[in-house]
Amino acid sequence: MIKLLEACYIGGHRIELAFSDGRRGIFNVKTYLATRQGPLLKALHDETYLRRFFVDAGALCWPNGLELSPARLYEISLMEIAA
Repeated sequence: MIKLLEACYIGGHRIELAFSDGRRGIFNVKTYLATRQGPLLKALHDETYLRRFFVDAGALCWPNGLELSPARLYEISLMEIAA
């Protein structure tokens, strides 16, 4: 089971991610939000709020209760690097 170990904001609504298998990826939040909506996601449009993320139990989280699955983040962040 893949886990998120570290996350670092690198600017431009992008977060660099480090996973338990040693791979790294880039999570482009703008691209992610372009195809999704909801009350918890709305806050991520604000860069100041976006930067308040933290890693908890292998997931990427925000203070409003939003948690993004490490497996999904793994899939989309590695695609971002390949593009």
